[in-house]
This record gives sequence, C-alpha cells and structure tokens, in this order.
Amino acid sequence: MYVYEPLKFVESIAFPRFGGTAEEKRAAEIIKAETEKMGGCSVLEEFTVPASEYKSHCAKVIAPFEMDLNVVPFQCCGTINKDLKVMYAERCVEMDLIGIKDLSDTVVIINQLNIDAYKLLAKLNAAAIFVVMGKYYHETNADAGMYERPAREKYLEYATIPTFFIHAREATDLLRNGAEMLHVELDQVDGTTTSQNVVATIEGTEMPEEHIVVTGHYDSLTLAPGAWDNATGSAAVMGIYNYFLANKPKRTMHFIWCGTEEQGLLGSKGWIEKHEDIMDKVKFCFNFDMCGTILGPNNVFVTGTKELEDFAELFCKEQGYSAQFRKGVHSSDSAPFADKGVPGIGLSRGTQTSEIHTSRDTMFPLGEKQLKMNIDFANKMISRVVNSAVLPVEKGMPDNIKKELDKYFQRDK
Repeated sequence: MYVYEPLKFVESIAFPRFGGTAEEKRAAEIIKAETEKMGGCSVLEEFTVPASEYKSHCAKVIAPFEMDLNVVPFQCCGTINKDLKVMYAERCVEMDLIGIKDLSDTVVIINQLNIDAYKLLAKLNAAAIFVVMGKYYHETNADAGMYERPAREKYLEYATIPTFFIHAREATDLLRNGAEMLHVELDQVDGTTTSQNVVATIEGTEMPEEHIVVTGHYDSLTLAPGAWDNATGSAAVMGIYNYFLANKPKRTMHFIWCGTEEQGLLGSKGWIEKHEDIMDKVKFCFNFDMCGTILGPNNVFVTGTKELEDFAELFCKEQGYSAQFRKGVHSSDSAPFADKGVPGIGLSRGTQTSEIHTSRDTMFPLGEKQLKMNIDFANKMISRVVNSAVLPVEKGMPDNIKKELDKYFQRDK
C-alpha cells in the first residue's frame, strides 16, 4: 500500500537543479513519478528560458600590480575582452558618480545590483559590472553564494552589460592595494533553453468552472541542494495533491510544481501564458515556498484584500495554528497570479538557523513532524476554500497591492 513520506520525498530531489538544466528535468521526472505512485497523473509542460553557452572567462588586475580575480559571470549579458579602468561606486547612485559622463572604459564595482543601479550604469555606458558577494572569510564560491544566473530581462531593456560576481575578499584586496587597471574577458553565446512545469489537475465535483491553483517551485540554484528552498514546498504541494486525490474537491484544482522560479518566476509566468484561456476561471492561489523546518515560526503570506487577511487570521485562530502574518506581494510563484488579480495565500515555515541559495541548504534543519504539520494545516485551509459555497473573497486586488505589484515587477521605473 502506498504511503506518502514527505521528508523522504524532499531528500529525493535535494540536489542542485538549476532551471533549464538536465538536473531540473531529472527532478521534474521524480515529481511526475511520485504523482503516479499515489494513483494520480501529471504532465510536463515545457517553456523557454534564457540561457548561455559558456565558453570561457577571466579577470585580473594588470596595473599597478598583477592579481588573478575570482569572478563568476552572469549568463545572457554579452561578451567582453578588454583592458579597463576600475572604480568603486559604493551605493551606485548619482551622488557616487558626480561629474562622470562616460564609463565605456571602466568596470564598476558595486555592493548590490538592482534595477536603479543597472539603469544608471547603462546610461553611462559602463563597460562591465562587478557585484560584490559573500563575506571576506567565505572560503568557497558556494559559501559566498556566487553562482551563475541569467541577467534579468528587465535590466537588459536598458543595455547589455557584461556582469560578474566578485568575491568580497578579492574586491577588498584590489581596492586596498590601489588597483587601477583590470583585464576582463567573457566568451559566451547567449540564447535559450527549455524548462518545464509539472502539472496535475483534479476536476471539481460541483463547481468545476471555478479553479484554484496550488503552486510551489522545485528548481534551485546552481550550487544549492535546495532542500528547504524549495524541495519542502514541492513536498507540501505533493502532500496536498495526495489528500485531494482521496477527498475530491468541489472546485477544479491545478497543482503546479513550477520550474525556473529562481530566475524570475518563469515557471508560474509560463503557466499563465500557456493557460491564458482559463485565467478568468482561476479564483484563488495557494503557494508553498519553504516549509518544514524544526525551528519555526510558521508564516502566512496574504496577497489581497482586508477580507482575505481577516479570513486567514480567523482560520488560524480557529485551528490553533500559531503563525506570523506578512501582507503584500510575496516574492514567489503567487506573484504572477496576483498580477492577474488572483488572491493568494502563501504558507511556509521560516528559521534563523539555515541558509538558502547556498550549498548549506541541506536536510539538517528539516523535520518530518513539522513538514506534516504544515501540510495538514494547508489541507484544512484549502478544503475550507475549495469546498465553500461561496469563495471567501472575490477576485481582484486593492489599489495598494496593485501599486506594490507595479513596483515588484518594476513597471514603475
């Protein structure tokens, strides 16, 4: 007899599975196989994501001393082979660049890459960007969180600037020692590759024309096993799917294990694009991004109206479920649905004792008891919504959330 074991399932996909790679496809096949073991059925829905064919890169100080630099290039950001001046822009705001008209002969070192900084450097024709990562004492790129990723498409609307991570220790050393000139190379062919969502559907018994989506991404970053982020969320979605296979919902439910979330929510965006014809029927989203840590607390992310906030808070009180509430846009796969007016609740569990997006995102902080608790509570809350005579809230977003969505998706720039 089949028995679903959520922590065992987490372990089965807790290996680096960067979006668009063979490892991500392997994880998708494991998810699909699990749905079939429990008597369900799922399909892989492919979509295209940006990627580069990497060839080579290097960076080194060439004057007034010589020093090889540990850098990791972004994908999809062009190529370069130049000797360049170097400057440090602490906050990368106009105050840091007073009097500078052109940076076409300069690599700019910055502490944080954001749309405003990139837009400013594009305006000044920066030749290259180095983004400082990690702490000076991190021994490896994995510890420092230096991993390959594509440049964000929104950034590339302003310019294509070769961009690299540089280790904090080496950024400190080159500035301390007065580096003036660097040689920077990046050879890659920018293009696309294929990712996939894993999708299972259970048709509603009484109101099949109203749809609920249950989402959780299954990809991770290049160096990250991604046990907590987000094999646990994938395990939660699987546990909920298992429950509703045995307890048929009144409304139609779509279970979406989203690919390539870490590169800009591309899986959830891809599902919406593929299923635009039914988006008017999608009334609610439950999202799962990081669950099951032994040390808590539980989190409830609410994206919608005050009525939705009240519903979530009252339901937690009714169930005796201790959780901290976060209201607004959740930076996860519920956000593209919210952008289409779909109210969302994200259920997760946080901890101060682990890391995400690094090689330390392993099985150690996770517990079977806590993961099952998150799944059991989710089944109760989702059942209340999917089987209600009338949904607790209508579709649509209040003005304050619409503004927040514009900011989140950088439409206000």
